[in-house]
This record gives sequence, C-alpha cells and structure tokens, in this order.
Amino acid sequence: MGAMRFTDLRVWQAAKELCDQIYDRTESFPVSEEYGLKSQLRRASVSIPSNIAEGFGRWTPRDQARFYEIAKGSAEEIRSLLIVSASRGFMKADPNLDRRIDAICGMLFNLRRRVLLKSPRTW
Repeated sequence: MGAMRFTDLRVWQAAKELCDQIYDRTESFPVSEEYGLKSQLRRASVSIPSNIAEGFGRWTPRDQARFYEIAKGSAEEIRSLLIVSASRGFMKADPNLDRRIDAICGMLFNLRRRVLLKSPRTW
C-alpha cells in the first residue's frame, strides 16, 4: 500500500531534514543578510517539503508531478545559494549538503516519474 500521508514519503522526510539543516547553518549569517541570502535560503528550503505536500494532495498525476518539479527547482536554487553563501564567506562549502540535495533531487525525479506512469496519455 502507498503512503497515506505526505509525511510517510521518504523524500518529504529528507526535505524536512534539509530544511532543518539550512535553518541551523544560516543562524550565524550576518545581520545584513537577514533579508538577503539567509531569508532566500530558508524560504527555498521550506519550499521543498511544502511543494511535496501540496503535490501529494493533488488529484491528478499531472498536478502532482508539477509540484514535484517545483520542489526540485527549489532544491537546485538552494544549491546555487549555498555556492554564493560560501563565496561570500558566510559559510563553508559542505559536500554533505550537496549530496543531500542530490539525493532529494533523485527521489523527486523517481516520484514524478512514478506518478506520471499512472497518468493516461492525452496527446
């Protein structure tokens, strides 16, 4: 039997963990970045599990898939923002975060594909 709630999805759990890590890692950002990189990183990190949850709640496979695509876009946005944050000296590059993002992107790709396989072709 499939997941009963979005919280049962491994990808949602991984995205929630990434979000917690981003919040922890950005805590020490300078005050001047409160509405800059710190805010953008946090918003993008919240976007991933939120879009997974919203996609899970959609009726049609195409709607579900679209929200999983948006979640992947937010994951890639985080990757870019982490690079900028490291280049500005606000944090050190962390290969573990990069691997976590890779894993989430892979899970989102597979979830999207699985959902779309259920979708009748209408072309």
